[in-house]
Amino acid sequence: MQYFTKEYLNFFKELEKNNHKEWFDTNRKRYEEFVKVPFKKFVERMIFLTQTDDKTINVEAKNCLFRINRDIRFSKDKTPYKTHMSAAISRNGRKEMGIPGLYFHLSHKGIGIYGGVYNPTKEQLEDIRYQIANDLEGFNEVISDKKFSKYWGELKGEKNKIIHKDLKDLAATQPLLLNKQFYYGVELDSKEITSENLDQLIFDYYLASKPVRVYLTKAIGAWAE
Repeated sequence: MQYFTKEYLNFFKELEKNNHKEWFDTNRKRYEEFVKVPFKKFVERMIFLTQTDDKTINVEAKNCLFRINRDIRFSKDKTPYKTHMSAAISRNGRKEMGIPGLYFHLSHKGIGIYGGVYNPTKEQLEDIRYQIANDLEGFNEVISDKKFSKYWGELKGEKNKIIHKDLKDLAATQPLLLNKQFYYGVELDSKEITSENLDQLIFDYYLASKPVRVYLTKAIGAWAE
Protein backbone atom coordinates (compact mmCIF):
# COMPACT_ATOMS: atom_id res chain seq x y z
CA MET A 1 0.00 0.00 0.00
CA GLN A 2 1.22 3.48 -0.84
CA TYR A 3 0.98 5.79 2.17
CA PHE A 4 2.70 8.86 0.71
CA THR A 5 2.55 10.73 -2.57
CA LYS A 6 4.97 13.23 -4.07
CA GLU A 7 3.00 15.91 -2.23
CA TYR A 8 4.61 14.69 0.99
CA LEU A 9 8.07 15.35 -0.45
CA ASN A 10 7.02 18.63 -2.09
CA PHE A 11 5.66 19.96 1.20
CA PHE A 12 9.01 19.53 2.94
CA LYS A 13 10.99 20.86 -0.02
CA GLU A 14 8.96 24.05 0.15
CA LEU A 15 8.98 24.19 3.95
CA GLU A 16 12.78 24.11 3.96
CA LYS A 17 12.78 27.33 1.93
CA ASN A 18 9.90 28.92 3.85
CA ASN A 19 10.38 27.82 7.41
CA HIS A 20 8.18 30.33 9.21
CA LYS A 21 4.73 30.39 10.77
CA GLU A 22 3.06 32.47 8.07
CA TRP A 23 3.92 29.99 5.32
CA PHE A 24 2.98 27.01 7.49
CA ASP A 25 -0.39 28.50 8.39
CA THR A 26 -1.11 29.16 4.72
CA ASN A 27 -0.20 25.56 3.86
CA ARG A 28 -1.70 23.90 6.93
CA LYS A 29 -4.36 22.03 4.91
CA ARG A 30 -1.62 20.53 2.73
CA TYR A 31 0.23 19.50 5.86
CA GLU A 32 -2.85 17.82 7.33
CA GLU A 33 -3.82 16.00 4.13
CA PHE A 34 -0.50 14.95 2.67
CA VAL A 35 1.78 14.75 5.72
CA LYS A 36 0.18 14.46 9.16
CA VAL A 37 -2.71 12.10 8.40
CA PRO A 38 -0.81 9.64 6.17
CA PHE A 39 2.19 9.61 8.51
CA LYS A 40 -0.04 8.68 11.46
CA LYS A 41 -1.57 5.87 9.41
CA PHE A 42 1.91 4.70 8.45
CA VAL A 43 3.02 4.66 12.09
CA GLU A 44 -0.05 2.63 12.99
CA ARG A 45 0.96 0.12 10.32
CA MET A 46 4.53 -0.04 11.62
CA ILE A 47 3.29 -0.58 15.18
CA PHE A 48 1.23 -3.51 13.94
CA LEU A 49 4.22 -5.02 12.14
CA THR A 50 6.62 -4.62 15.07
CA GLN A 51 4.03 -6.23 17.36
CA THR A 52 4.25 -9.40 15.27
CA ASP A 53 7.85 -9.68 16.42
CA ASP A 54 7.68 -8.14 19.91
CA LYS A 55 4.50 -8.67 21.94
CA THR A 56 5.65 -6.17 24.60
CA ILE A 57 5.01 -3.30 22.19
CA ASN A 58 1.54 -2.08 23.12
CA VAL A 59 1.34 1.57 22.17
CA GLU A 60 -0.79 3.88 20.07
CA ALA A 61 0.56 6.06 17.28
CA LYS A 62 0.11 9.20 19.42
CA ASN A 63 2.65 7.78 21.88
CA CYS A 64 5.22 7.29 19.12
CA LEU A 65 4.88 10.43 17.03
CA PHE A 66 7.22 13.39 17.38
CA ARG A 67 5.84 16.87 16.83
CA ILE A 68 6.82 18.76 13.72
CA ASN A 69 7.48 21.82 15.88
CA ARG A 70 11.10 22.29 16.88
CA ASP A 71 12.16 23.09 20.43
CA ILE A 72 14.00 26.35 19.80
CA ARG A 73 14.39 27.49 23.42
CA PHE A 74 18.09 26.67 23.61
CA SER A 75 18.93 26.55 19.91
CA LYS A 76 20.70 29.13 17.75
CA ASP A 77 18.55 27.90 14.86
CA LYS A 78 15.18 29.58 15.41
CA THR A 79 13.33 28.02 12.48
CA PRO A 80 10.11 26.72 14.06
CA TYR A 81 9.53 23.49 12.11
CA LYS A 82 11.36 20.25 11.40
CA THR A 83 11.68 19.32 7.75
CA HIS A 84 10.73 15.72 8.38
CA MET A 85 8.27 13.56 10.28
CA SER A 86 9.55 11.03 12.79
CA ALA A 87 8.43 8.33 15.19
CA ALA A 88 9.91 6.03 17.82
CA ILE A 89 8.23 2.66 18.30
CA SER A 90 9.18 0.80 21.45
CA ARG A 91 7.51 -0.55 24.56
CA ASN A 92 6.39 2.91 25.67
CA GLY A 93 6.94 4.84 22.47
CA ARG A 94 9.03 7.98 22.27
CA LYS A 95 9.07 8.41 26.06
CA GLU A 96 11.13 5.27 26.64
CA MET A 97 13.80 5.33 23.97
CA GLY A 98 16.33 3.77 26.33
CA ILE A 99 14.88 0.39 25.41
CA PRO A 100 15.93 -0.64 21.88
CA GLY A 101 13.10 -0.34 19.38
CA LEU A 102 12.59 1.31 16.01
CA TYR A 103 13.09 4.97 15.13
CA PHE A 104 12.58 6.40 11.65
CA HIS A 105 12.22 9.77 9.98
CA LEU A 106 11.02 10.59 6.49
CA SER A 107 12.10 13.75 4.70
CA HIS A 108 12.48 15.00 1.14
CA LYS A 109 16.21 14.33 1.54
CA GLY A 110 15.98 10.73 2.67
CA ILE A 111 14.83 8.05 5.07
CA GLY A 112 16.60 7.50 8.37
CA ILE A 113 16.15 4.21 10.25
CA TYR A 114 17.79 3.70 13.64
CA GLY A 115 17.79 1.44 16.66
CA GLY A 116 19.80 0.46 19.72
CA VAL A 117 20.60 2.42 22.88
CA TYR A 118 21.48 5.99 21.93
CA ASN A 119 21.38 7.83 25.26
CA PRO A 120 21.90 5.22 27.96
CA THR A 121 21.83 6.18 31.61
CA LYS A 122 25.04 5.70 33.55
CA GLU A 123 23.64 2.45 34.95
CA GLN A 124 22.54 1.18 31.53
CA LEU A 125 25.93 1.93 30.02
CA GLU A 126 27.66 0.06 32.82
CA ASP A 127 25.26 -2.88 32.46
CA ILE A 128 25.95 -3.13 28.72
CA ARG A 129 29.71 -2.93 29.14
CA TYR A 130 29.85 -5.61 31.82
CA GLN A 131 27.47 -7.85 29.89
CA ILE A 132 29.84 -7.63 26.93
CA ALA A 133 32.87 -8.21 29.15
CA ASN A 134 31.30 -11.33 30.67
CA ASP A 135 30.03 -12.64 27.35
CA LEU A 136 32.50 -11.49 24.74
CA GLU A 137 31.95 -14.51 22.50
CA GLY A 138 28.17 -14.06 22.52
CA PHE A 139 28.48 -10.34 21.82
CA ASN A 140 30.87 -10.88 18.92
CA GLU A 141 28.46 -13.44 17.53
CA VAL A 142 25.42 -11.12 17.45
CA ILE A 143 27.28 -8.13 15.98
CA SER A 144 28.69 -10.45 13.30
CA ASP A 145 25.26 -11.84 12.40
CA LYS A 146 25.07 -11.96 8.60
CA LYS A 147 21.67 -10.30 8.34
CA PHE A 148 22.54 -7.58 10.83
CA SER A 149 25.79 -6.86 9.00
CA LYS A 150 24.05 -6.82 5.62
CA TYR A 151 21.39 -4.34 6.65
CA TRP A 152 23.09 -2.23 9.32
CA GLY A 153 26.82 -2.67 8.87
CA GLU A 154 28.06 -2.24 12.42
CA LEU A 155 27.30 -0.89 15.87
CA LYS A 156 28.06 2.82 16.22
CA GLY A 157 28.62 5.30 19.02
CA GLU A 158 30.99 7.89 20.41
CA LYS A 159 33.80 6.49 22.52
CA ASN A 160 35.23 7.25 25.93
CA LYS A 161 38.98 7.68 26.09
CA ILE A 162 38.97 6.40 29.66
CA ILE A 163 37.20 3.27 30.87
CA HIS A 164 37.02 1.46 34.19
CA LYS A 165 40.38 -0.17 34.86
CA ASP A 166 39.01 -3.71 35.03
CA LEU A 167 37.70 -3.34 31.45
CA LYS A 168 40.74 -1.60 30.00
CA ASP A 169 42.64 -4.68 28.81
CA LEU A 170 39.52 -6.25 27.33
CA ALA A 171 38.74 -3.02 25.46
CA ALA A 172 41.94 -3.53 23.50
CA THR A 173 40.38 -6.76 22.22
CA GLN A 174 36.86 -5.39 21.75
CA PRO A 175 36.97 -1.59 21.22
CA LEU A 176 33.16 -1.34 21.35
CA LEU A 177 33.52 -1.54 25.13
CA LEU A 178 34.65 2.08 24.93
CA ASN A 179 31.36 3.15 23.36
CA LYS A 180 29.17 5.70 25.13
CA GLN A 181 26.27 4.64 22.87
CA PHE A 182 25.35 1.40 21.18
CA TYR A 183 23.22 2.17 18.15
CA TYR A 184 22.87 1.26 14.49
CA GLY A 185 21.41 3.24 11.63
CA VAL A 186 21.08 3.69 7.90
CA GLU A 187 20.02 6.43 5.52
CA LEU A 188 18.03 5.48 2.40
CA ASP A 189 16.96 7.34 -0.71
CA SER A 190 13.82 9.49 -0.39
CA LYS A 191 12.36 7.90 -3.52
CA GLU A 192 11.39 4.91 -1.36
CA ILE A 193 8.92 7.10 0.58
CA THR A 194 6.37 6.89 -2.23
CA SER A 195 6.93 3.17 -2.71
CA GLU A 196 4.11 0.71 -2.03
CA ASN A 197 6.62 -1.40 -0.07
CA LEU A 198 7.91 1.25 2.34
CA ASP A 199 6.38 -0.49 5.36
CA GLN A 200 7.99 -3.82 4.50
CA LEU A 201 11.31 -2.14 3.71
CA ILE A 202 11.55 -0.56 7.15
CA PHE A 203 10.24 -3.71 8.83
CA ASP A 204 12.94 -5.78 7.13
CA TYR A 205 15.56 -3.53 8.72
CA TYR A 206 13.83 -3.89 12.07
CA LEU A 207 13.85 -7.69 11.82
CA ALA A 208 17.51 -7.70 10.81
CA SER A 209 18.34 -5.83 14.02
CA LYS A 210 16.86 -8.55 16.24
CA PRO A 211 20.06 -10.31 17.44
CA VAL A 212 21.64 -7.04 18.58
CA ARG A 213 18.34 -5.52 19.73
CA VAL A 214 17.59 -8.50 21.97
CA TYR A 215 21.15 -8.62 23.30
CA LEU A 216 21.11 -4.94 24.30
CA THR A 217 17.62 -5.21 25.79
CA LYS A 218 18.70 -8.12 27.95
CA ALA A 219 21.91 -6.32 28.92
CA ILE A 220 19.98 -3.39 30.44
CA GLY A 221 17.60 -5.78 32.20
CA ALA A 222 14.55 -4.81 30.15
CA TRP A 223 13.88 -8.09 28.36
CA ALA A 224 10.40 -9.58 28.72
CA GLU A 225 9.29 -12.81 27.06
